[in-house]
Amino acid sequence: MMKVWILFCFCLWTGGVYANHILVPMDETQTNHLKAYGVAYHALKKGYEIQWLLNYRGGSFVLPFDGEGRTECLLKGVSFEVIPPSRLTAILNEIAVPEVNADAMKLEKAPKIAVYSPKEKKPWDDAVTLALTYAEIPYDVVYDSEILDGGLKDYDWLHLHHEDFTGQMGKFYRNYRHMDWYKAEEAANLQTANRFGYTKISELKKAVVRTIRDYVDHGGFMFAMCSATDTYDIALAAMEVDICDVMFDGDPVDPDAQEKLDYSRTFAFKDFKLELNPNVYEYSDIDVTESRQVNERDDYFLLFEFSAKWDPVPTMLCQNHENMIKGFMGQTTAYNRKLIKSDVLVMGENKAAGEARYIHGEFGKGTWTFYGGHDPEDYQHFVGDPITELDLHKQSAGYRLILNNVLFPAAKKKQHKT
Repeated sequence: MMKVWILFCFCLWTGGVYANHILVPMDETQTNHLKAYGVAYHALKKGYEIQWLLNYRGGSFVLPFDGEGRTECLLKGVSFEVIPPSRLTAILNEIAVPEVNADAMKLEKAPKIAVYSPKEKKPWDDAVTLALTYAEIPYDVVYDSEILDGGLKDYDWLHLHHEDFTGQMGKFYRNYRHMDWYKAEEAANLQTANRFGYTKISELKKAVVRTIRDYVDHGGFMFAMCSATDTYDIALAAMEVDICDVMFDGDPVDPDAQEKLDYSRTFAFKDFKLELNPNVYEYSDIDVTESRQVNERDDYFLLFEFSAKWDPVPTMLCQNHENMIKGFMGQTTAYNRKLIKSDVLVMGENKAAGEARYIHGEFGKGTWTFYGGHDPEDYQHFVGDPITELDLHKQSAGYRLILNNVLFPAAKKKQHKT
């Protein structure tokens, strides 16, 4: 009888433990916001369904109680609370009240992630790969060959490394054309172009842009930062136009290039004017890096607040413990507000400066998100600058926006609405 009683008590105890949940708060009490995303991702990888509590304590996560998950939080320095079923029910009832701007979003499946980047680039060359590596979220690196060979069908989420999709080699010609790395990148790009039957790097990049557009159209999630944002749209608008000068493709720019742009093809921008001078480190007037009158001390942008119950997509993408985000520069820093299409959702802006920093939209069955700037914790990044140590920026609100996008595809599709 004693053995039976002990077994009965053990079953009650274990049953009570596994009915508990792990609450990972994402407000100012969280000790490592960035690694918390990795904890949530790993729970999804193990087959658990988790809940993202939108606008509740900074966008907290609720995971089923699991000994490994608890240990993972402890090892990674991620703050958590073990809560009983009654506490979870109380939280869900609290945020279900119509007047409360909060909601619970179910995350069901860990998205498979691809990063479009040259293979020789290091994780710290790009903020997204840096964030994924730090959060310990797995990803595959793909580039032009994998894209054109049809590899995107295997991925749910695609990040575009700060690429130049116009074929102008990053507009680095003036300062770096004699450098070995510049020559090596040019040769590698041309070799890939020839493999796919193109004679110009610009033709190769346009083929990649078309393939990515089709990926989004069929339901893919695309996220881009820095120059991969405006040059992607420029390439779409210039699909039938030569906008590259002789040093890039062997022949001059089409003299009527500006007039031949087709803005109806772009995701985000309209009516922009090209910068065709190969010696100017800029692609068009979409970017405001050279024209902005904002100093570093005053460089911030404000995240918009959306309705969690009616606009869950932008709410997810804007989850944060701060709504005022410090700005950071890049080759493409921010977008001229006047050149953004009317159907594009602006999620973060510096209104006084007339700049948008964080924008989102739909295309076909998929979505895209553009985020201006290079590195949220390196105000003015230069070629050869030292690595950003994210262990020094565990609560980075700017980096959180990146990781929101990583988890976004895990949300139940039927709840995606804008």
